[in-house]
Amino acid sequence: MEAYTVKKDVTSEKVIVVDDMILTTDMPTTAGSKMLEGYMSLLESEALTRLKNNGYAVGGKADVGEFAFDLLGESSCRGAIIENGVLKNAAAEIIGSGDAVASLCLDVNGYVRRSAAQNGLVSVKSTYGTVSRYGTVPVACSGETVSILANSADTCLDMLDSIAGHDDKDGTSLDDSKCALLKKDAEFTPVKRVAVITSMKKGIDEGVSAKIESAVNTLKANGVEVVEIENELIASSRAAWNVLMCAELCNNVSRYDGVKYGYRAQNFIGLDELYTNSRTEAFGELLKKAIIFGSETLSTENYMKVYDKCLRTRRVIVEEFAKLFGEYDAVVIPACSTLEYKEETLSNKHIAFEENFYTAPASITGLPVVVCGGIQLIGKAFSEKALLDIAKTLEKGGN
Repeated sequence: MEAYTVKKDVTSEKVIVVDDMILTTDMPTTAGSKMLEGYMSLLESEALTRLKNNGYAVGGKADVGEFAFDLLGESSCRGAIIENGVLKNAAAEIIGSGDAVASLCLDVNGYVRRSAAQNGLVSVKSTYGTVSRYGTVPVACSGETVSILANSADTCLDMLDSIAGHDDKDGTSLDDSKCALLKKDAEFTPVKRVAVITSMKKGIDEGVSAKIESAVNTLKANGVEVVEIENELIASSRAAWNVLMCAELCNNVSRYDGVKYGYRAQNFIGLDELYTNSRTEAFGELLKKAIIFGSETLSTENYMKVYDKCLRTRRVIVEEFAKLFGEYDAVVIPACSTLEYKEETLSNKHIAFEENFYTAPASITGLPVVVCGGIQLIGKAFSEKALLDIAKTLEKGGN
Protein backbone atom coordinates (compact mmCIF):
# COMPACT_ATOMS: atom_id res chain seq x y z
CA MET A 1 0.00 0.00 0.00
CA GLU A 2 1.19 3.54 -0.72
CA ALA A 3 1.61 5.88 2.24
CA TYR A 4 0.00 8.72 0.30
CA THR A 5 -3.64 8.69 -0.68
CA VAL A 6 -3.02 11.86 -2.68
CA LYS A 7 0.28 13.60 -3.43
CA LYS A 8 0.69 17.15 -4.67
CA ASP A 9 3.74 19.04 -5.87
CA VAL A 10 4.52 21.97 -3.56
CA THR A 11 7.58 24.18 -3.22
CA SER A 12 7.22 25.50 0.34
CA GLU A 13 9.83 24.49 2.92
CA LYS A 14 7.02 24.01 5.44
CA VAL A 15 5.42 21.03 3.74
CA ILE A 16 3.06 18.89 5.79
CA VAL A 17 0.73 16.00 5.15
CA VAL A 18 -2.65 15.59 6.77
CA ASP A 19 -4.03 12.26 7.81
CA ASP A 20 -7.19 10.96 6.22
CA MET A 21 -9.35 11.96 9.22
CA ILE A 22 -8.81 15.67 8.45
CA LEU A 23 -11.33 17.18 6.04
CA THR A 24 -9.96 18.79 2.87
CA THR A 25 -11.85 20.37 0.00
CA ASP A 26 -9.29 19.65 -2.72
CA MET A 27 -8.52 16.02 -1.86
CA PRO A 28 -10.76 13.09 -0.85
CA THR A 29 -11.28 12.27 2.83
CA THR A 30 -11.99 8.58 3.30
CA ALA A 31 -11.05 7.88 6.97
CA GLY A 32 -9.37 4.72 5.68
CA SER A 33 -12.78 3.18 5.01
CA LYS A 34 -14.47 1.81 1.92
CA MET A 35 -17.59 3.53 3.26
CA LEU A 36 -16.16 6.96 2.37
CA GLU A 37 -14.17 6.01 -0.71
CA GLY A 38 -13.88 9.06 -2.98
CA TYR A 39 -15.72 11.37 -0.57
CA MET A 40 -15.00 15.08 -1.18
CA SER A 41 -15.79 17.39 1.70
CA LEU A 42 -17.45 20.79 1.23
CA LEU A 43 -15.55 22.22 4.19
CA GLU A 44 -11.98 22.25 5.43
CA SER A 45 -10.57 21.51 8.86
CA GLU A 46 -10.19 24.65 10.97
CA ALA A 47 -6.77 23.53 12.19
CA LEU A 48 -5.60 22.98 8.60
CA THR A 49 -6.87 26.40 7.56
CA ARG A 50 -4.89 28.02 10.37
CA LEU A 51 -1.74 26.18 9.33
CA LYS A 52 -2.13 27.35 5.74
CA ASN A 53 -2.60 30.91 6.96
CA ASN A 54 0.72 30.59 8.75
CA GLY A 55 2.74 29.51 5.73
CA TYR A 56 2.33 25.72 5.76
CA ALA A 57 1.64 23.90 2.51
CA VAL A 58 -0.08 20.53 2.15
CA GLY A 59 1.93 17.97 0.22
CA GLY A 60 -0.72 15.26 0.37
CA LYS A 61 -2.83 13.05 2.60
CA ALA A 62 -1.57 10.12 4.63
CA ASP A 63 -3.60 6.96 4.89
CA VAL A 64 -5.01 5.82 8.25
CA GLY A 65 -6.59 2.69 9.62
CA GLU A 66 -10.37 2.61 9.35
CA PHE A 67 -11.52 5.56 11.46
CA ALA A 68 -8.01 5.75 12.96
CA PHE A 69 -8.51 3.65 16.06
CA ASP A 70 -6.25 0.71 15.25
CA LEU A 71 -2.50 0.30 15.92
CA LEU A 72 -0.76 2.11 13.06
CA GLY A 73 -3.13 2.00 10.09
CA GLU A 74 -3.32 -1.71 9.35
CA SER A 75 -7.15 -1.77 9.14
CA SER A 76 -7.24 0.66 6.20
CA CYS A 77 -9.37 -0.47 3.28
CA ARG A 78 -6.18 -0.11 1.22
CA GLY A 79 -4.32 -2.61 3.37
CA ALA A 80 -1.43 -2.43 5.79
CA ILE A 81 2.05 -1.05 5.10
CA ILE A 82 4.48 -3.88 5.81
CA GLU A 83 8.23 -3.47 5.30
CA ASN A 84 10.57 -6.37 6.04
CA GLY A 85 7.85 -7.99 8.10
CA VAL A 86 7.27 -4.88 10.25
CA LEU A 87 4.07 -2.84 10.39
CA LYS A 88 4.57 0.82 9.41
CA ASN A 89 2.50 3.99 9.66
CA ALA A 90 1.87 6.12 6.58
CA ALA A 91 2.38 9.58 8.12
CA ALA A 92 5.57 8.50 9.91
CA GLU A 93 6.96 7.01 6.69
CA ILE A 94 6.32 10.24 4.79
CA ILE A 95 8.02 12.36 7.45
CA GLY A 96 10.89 9.90 7.71
CA SER A 97 11.44 10.08 3.95
CA GLY A 98 11.83 13.86 4.12
CA ASP A 99 8.80 14.55 1.93
CA ALA A 100 7.16 16.47 4.80
CA VAL A 101 8.24 18.01 8.10
CA ALA A 102 5.09 16.98 9.93
CA SER A 103 1.59 15.57 9.77
CA LEU A 104 -1.65 17.01 11.13
CA CYS A 105 -3.46 14.05 12.63
CA LEU A 106 -6.50 13.02 14.65
CA ASP A 107 -5.43 11.02 17.70
CA VAL A 108 -8.38 8.75 18.44
CA ASN A 109 -6.75 5.75 20.09
CA GLY A 110 -3.06 6.58 20.26
CA TYR A 111 -1.75 5.72 16.79
CA VAL A 112 -0.02 9.11 16.52
CA ARG A 113 1.90 8.57 19.75
CA ARG A 114 2.85 4.99 18.87
CA SER A 115 4.12 6.21 15.48
CA ALA A 116 6.29 8.87 17.12
CA ALA A 117 7.77 6.43 19.64
CA GLN A 118 8.61 3.78 17.05
CA ASN A 119 10.07 6.12 14.43
CA GLY A 120 12.19 8.55 16.44
CA LEU A 121 9.72 11.39 15.85
CA VAL A 122 8.05 13.90 18.16
CA SER A 123 4.31 14.20 18.68
CA VAL A 124 2.12 16.48 20.73
CA LYS A 125 -1.46 15.78 21.75
CA SER A 126 -2.75 19.05 23.12
CA THR A 127 -5.05 19.66 26.06
CA TYR A 128 -8.60 18.72 25.06
CA GLY A 129 -10.44 21.77 23.78
CA THR A 130 -7.42 23.90 22.86
CA VAL A 131 -7.35 22.90 19.18
CA SER A 132 -10.54 22.93 17.16
CA ARG A 133 -11.93 19.57 16.04
CA TYR A 134 -14.13 21.29 13.47
CA GLY A 135 -13.55 19.62 10.14
CA THR A 136 -12.50 16.20 11.38
CA VAL A 137 -14.24 12.84 10.98
CA PRO A 138 -15.84 12.19 14.40
CA VAL A 139 -15.17 8.91 16.16
CA ALA A 140 -14.75 9.18 19.94
CA CYS A 141 -15.54 12.85 20.46
CA SER A 142 -14.91 13.06 24.20
CA GLY A 143 -11.29 11.96 23.85
CA GLU A 144 -10.05 12.41 20.28
CA THR A 145 -7.71 15.33 19.72
CA VAL A 146 -6.19 17.02 16.70
CA SER A 147 -2.49 16.25 17.14
CA ILE A 148 0.86 16.80 15.49
CA LEU A 149 3.46 14.25 14.40
CA ALA A 150 6.71 15.96 13.44
CA ASN A 151 10.44 15.71 12.86
CA SER A 152 11.30 17.86 15.90
CA ALA A 153 9.97 19.52 19.03
CA ASP A 154 10.50 22.93 17.42
CA THR A 155 8.24 21.98 14.50
CA CYS A 156 5.60 20.78 16.96
CA LEU A 157 5.79 24.06 18.86
CA ASP A 158 5.51 26.17 15.72
CA MET A 159 2.52 24.22 14.43
CA LEU A 160 0.84 24.19 17.82
CA ASP A 161 1.23 27.96 18.00
CA SER A 162 -0.64 28.16 14.69
CA ILE A 163 -3.57 25.87 15.47
CA ALA A 164 -4.27 26.48 19.18
CA GLY A 165 -7.10 28.89 19.87
CA HIS A 166 -10.82 29.19 20.41
CA ASP A 167 -13.22 28.28 17.60
CA ASP A 168 -16.92 29.11 17.76
CA LYS A 169 -17.61 26.25 15.34
CA ASP A 170 -16.44 23.66 17.91
CA GLY A 171 -18.73 23.31 20.92
CA THR A 172 -15.89 21.82 23.00
CA SER A 173 -13.46 24.65 22.23
CA LEU A 174 -12.05 26.45 25.27
CA ASP A 175 -11.78 30.24 25.50
CA ASP A 176 -8.79 32.09 24.13
CA SER A 177 -7.37 32.91 27.56
CA LYS A 178 -6.70 29.21 28.14
CA CYS A 179 -5.64 28.42 24.59
CA ALA A 180 -3.13 31.28 24.77
CA LEU A 181 -1.11 29.25 27.28
CA LEU A 182 0.02 27.07 24.36
CA LYS A 183 1.36 29.95 22.27
CA LYS A 184 5.07 30.52 21.63
CA ASP A 185 5.20 33.74 23.63
CA ALA A 186 3.42 32.32 26.69
CA GLU A 187 5.36 31.91 29.91
CA PHE A 188 5.66 28.44 31.40
CA THR A 189 7.02 26.71 34.47
CA PRO A 190 9.86 24.33 33.55
CA VAL A 191 9.58 20.66 34.44
CA LYS A 192 11.68 19.97 37.52
CA ARG A 193 10.16 16.81 39.02
CA VAL A 194 8.96 13.79 37.04
CA ALA A 195 7.27 10.55 38.09
CA VAL A 196 7.80 7.29 36.22
CA ILE A 197 4.74 5.10 36.75
CA THR A 198 6.16 1.60 37.01
CA SER A 199 2.65 0.10 36.91
CA MET A 200 2.43 1.27 33.30
CA LYS A 201 5.58 -0.63 32.28
CA LYS A 202 3.78 -3.98 32.20
CA GLY A 203 4.38 -5.93 29.02
CA ILE A 204 7.09 -3.70 27.52
CA ASP A 205 10.04 -5.30 25.77
CA GLU A 206 13.75 -4.56 26.23
CA GLY A 207 13.78 -1.92 23.52
CA VAL A 208 11.09 0.19 25.16
CA SER A 209 12.62 -0.35 28.59
CA ALA A 210 15.94 0.93 27.25
CA LYS A 211 14.25 4.04 25.84
CA ILE A 212 12.75 4.82 29.24
CA GLU A 213 16.06 4.27 30.99
CA SER A 214 17.89 6.47 28.50
CA ALA A 215 15.31 9.24 28.83
CA VAL A 216 15.46 9.07 32.62
CA ASN A 217 19.25 9.34 32.56
CA THR A 218 19.05 12.37 30.24
CA LEU A 219 16.50 14.07 32.49
CA LYS A 220 18.61 13.46 35.59
CA ALA A 221 21.73 14.74 33.83
CA ASN A 222 19.85 17.96 33.12
CA GLY A 223 18.77 18.58 36.69
CA VAL A 224 15.33 16.98 36.62
CA GLU A 225 14.38 14.90 39.66
CA VAL A 226 12.94 11.53 38.61
CA VAL A 227 10.94 9.36 41.01
CA GLU A 228 9.49 5.91 40.40
CA ILE A 229 5.96 5.34 41.71
CA GLU A 230 3.27 2.66 41.57
CA ASN A 231 -0.24 3.64 40.53
CA GLU A 232 -2.68 0.90 39.61
CA LEU A 233 -5.54 3.39 39.24
CA ILE A 234 -3.90 5.10 36.27
CA ALA A 235 -3.17 1.65 34.87
CA SER A 236 -6.91 0.88 34.90
CA SER A 237 -7.64 3.50 32.22
CA ARG A 238 -7.66 1.04 29.32
CA ALA A 239 -10.86 -0.82 30.19
CA ALA A 240 -12.83 2.36 30.75
CA TRP A 241 -11.49 4.04 27.62
CA ASN A 242 -12.31 1.05 25.41
CA VAL A 243 -15.93 1.14 26.61
CA LEU A 244 -16.30 4.90 26.09
CA MET A 245 -14.48 4.88 22.73
CA CYS A 246 -16.60 2.09 21.28
CA ALA A 247 -19.85 3.56 22.59
CA GLU A 248 -19.10 6.94 21.00
CA LEU A 249 -17.81 5.32 17.82
CA CYS A 250 -21.02 3.32 17.54
CA ASN A 251 -23.09 6.50 17.65
CA ASN A 252 -20.86 8.43 15.27
CA VAL A 253 -20.71 5.84 12.50
CA SER A 254 -24.50 5.39 12.56
CA ARG A 255 -24.65 8.27 10.06
CA TYR A 256 -23.12 6.02 7.39
CA ASP A 257 -26.26 4.27 6.18
CA GLY A 258 -25.91 4.18 2.41
CA VAL A 259 -28.58 6.84 1.94
CA LYS A 260 -27.17 10.36 2.23
CA TYR A 261 -23.55 9.80 1.15
CA GLY A 262 -20.86 7.17 1.17
CA TYR A 263 -20.93 3.60 -0.05
CA ARG A 264 -24.31 2.14 -1.06
CA ALA A 265 -24.94 -1.57 -1.61
CA GLN A 266 -26.19 -2.49 -5.07
CA ASN A 267 -28.48 -5.30 -3.97
CA PHE A 268 -31.15 -4.71 -1.33
CA ILE A 269 -34.88 -4.87 -0.74
CA GLY A 270 -36.20 -2.23 1.60
CA LEU A 271 -34.52 0.32 3.85
CA ASP A 272 -33.36 -2.10 6.55
CA GLU A 273 -31.58 -4.27 4.02
CA LEU A 274 -29.99 -1.18 2.44
CA TYR A 275 -28.54 -0.23 5.83
CA THR A 276 -27.42 -3.77 6.60
CA ASN A 277 -25.88 -4.56 3.23
CA SER A 278 -24.13 -1.21 2.86
CA ARG A 279 -22.49 -1.43 6.27
CA THR A 280 -21.67 -5.12 5.94
CA GLU A 281 -19.93 -4.59 2.62
CA ALA A 282 -18.16 -1.30 3.43
CA PHE A 283 -17.06 -1.66 7.06
CA GLY A 284 -14.00 -3.67 8.06
CA GLU A 285 -13.80 -6.40 10.68
CA LEU A 286 -12.30 -4.30 13.46
CA LEU A 287 -14.86 -1.54 13.05
CA LYS A 288 -17.73 -4.04 13.05
CA LYS A 289 -16.49 -5.50 16.33
CA ALA A 290 -16.29 -2.04 17.87
CA ILE A 291 -19.81 -1.21 16.71
CA ILE A 292 -21.23 -4.41 18.22
CA PHE A 293 -19.38 -3.82 21.48
CA GLY A 294 -20.52 -0.19 21.58
CA SER A 295 -24.13 -1.13 20.88
CA GLU A 296 -24.10 -3.69 23.67
CA THR A 297 -22.53 -1.17 26.03
CA LEU A 298 -25.29 1.35 25.35
CA SER A 299 -28.12 -1.17 25.67
CA THR A 300 -30.73 -0.68 28.37
CA GLU A 301 -29.32 -3.62 30.29
CA ASN A 302 -25.72 -2.39 30.30
CA TYR A 303 -25.94 1.41 30.19
CA MET A 304 -25.75 2.04 33.93
CA LYS A 305 -23.62 -0.88 34.99
CA VAL A 306 -21.06 -0.49 32.17
CA TYR A 307 -21.20 2.83 30.33
CA ASP A 308 -22.15 5.03 33.27
CA LYS A 309 -19.61 3.25 35.47
CA CYS A 310 -16.87 4.06 32.96
CA LEU A 311 -17.89 7.72 32.95
CA ARG A 312 -17.47 7.74 36.72
CA THR A 313 -14.15 5.91 36.36
CA ARG A 314 -12.98 8.67 34.03
CA ARG A 315 -13.66 11.24 36.74
CA VAL A 316 -11.71 9.20 39.30
CA ILE A 317 -8.72 8.94 36.94
CA VAL A 318 -8.83 12.70 36.28
CA GLU A 319 -8.78 13.32 40.02
CA GLU A 320 -5.90 10.88 40.46
CA PHE A 321 -3.81 12.74 37.89
CA ALA A 322 -4.62 15.99 39.68
CA LYS A 323 -3.17 14.50 42.87
CA LEU A 324 -0.03 13.42 41.03
CA PHE A 325 0.44 16.87 39.55
CA GLY A 326 0.34 18.27 43.06
CA GLU A 327 3.72 16.56 43.55
CA TYR A 328 5.15 16.17 40.04
CA ASP A 329 5.36 18.36 36.95
CA ALA A 330 5.03 15.48 34.49
CA VAL A 331 4.50 11.74 34.32
CA VAL A 332 6.52 9.32 32.19
CA ILE A 333 4.96 6.15 30.76
CA PRO A 334 5.65 4.04 27.64
CA ALA A 335 3.81 4.84 24.42
CA CYS A 336 3.74 1.21 23.27
CA SER A 337 4.91 -2.24 24.32
CA THR A 338 7.47 -2.64 21.54
CA LEU A 339 9.42 -0.53 19.05
CA GLU A 340 8.34 -2.80 16.19
CA TYR A 341 5.05 -4.53 15.51
CA LYS A 342 5.86 -7.66 13.56
CA GLU A 343 3.46 -8.71 10.83
CA GLU A 344 2.38 -11.70 12.90
CA THR A 345 1.13 -9.26 15.56
CA LEU A 346 -1.90 -8.67 13.38
CA SER A 347 -3.07 -12.25 13.99
CA ASN A 348 -4.26 -10.91 17.37
CA LYS A 349 -7.54 -9.33 16.31
CA HIS A 350 -7.86 -7.45 19.60
CA ILE A 351 -4.35 -5.97 19.67
CA ALA A 352 -5.60 -2.39 19.17
CA PHE A 353 -7.76 -2.72 22.29
CA GLU A 354 -4.86 -4.15 24.28
CA GLU A 355 -2.01 -1.92 23.15
CA ASN A 356 -3.91 1.23 24.14
CA PHE A 357 -3.11 0.28 27.73
CA TYR A 358 -0.28 2.83 27.33
CA THR A 359 -2.18 5.59 25.52
CA ALA A 360 -5.58 5.38 27.24
CA PRO A 361 -4.66 7.45 30.36
CA ALA A 362 -4.19 10.63 28.31
CA SER A 363 -7.06 9.84 25.94
CA ILE A 364 -9.62 9.38 28.69
CA THR A 365 -8.54 12.46 30.65
CA GLY A 366 -7.85 14.92 27.82
CA LEU A 367 -4.44 15.75 29.26
CA PRO A 368 -1.59 16.94 27.02
CA VAL A 369 1.09 14.50 25.93
CA VAL A 370 4.41 14.87 24.19
CA VAL A 371 6.20 11.81 22.82
CA CYS A 372 9.94 12.14 22.33
CA GLY A 373 12.79 9.68 22.68
CA GLY A 374 10.33 6.80 22.56
CA ILE A 375 8.47 7.76 25.76
CA GLN A 376 5.28 9.59 26.67
CA LEU A 377 5.41 12.69 28.85
CA ILE A 378 1.98 13.53 30.28
CA GLY A 379 1.51 16.92 31.92
CA LYS A 380 -1.18 18.93 33.62
CA ALA A 381 -3.63 20.81 31.42
CA PHE A 382 -2.04 23.58 29.30
CA SER A 383 1.54 22.45 30.02
CA GLU A 384 2.42 21.73 26.39
CA LYS A 385 5.24 24.30 26.30
CA ALA A 386 6.89 22.79 29.36
CA LEU A 387 6.57 19.29 27.89
CA LEU A 388 8.04 20.39 24.55
CA ASP A 389 10.86 22.11 26.42
CA ILE A 390 11.71 18.77 28.02
CA ALA A 391 11.39 17.12 24.60
CA LYS A 392 14.15 19.43 23.34
CA THR A 393 16.33 18.21 26.20
CA LEU A 394 15.66 14.60 25.21
CA GLU A 395 16.50 15.40 21.59
CA LYS A 396 19.87 16.84 22.65
CA GLY A 397 20.44 13.73 24.73
CA GLY A 398 20.45 11.68 21.54
CA ASN A 399 17.20 9.76 22.07
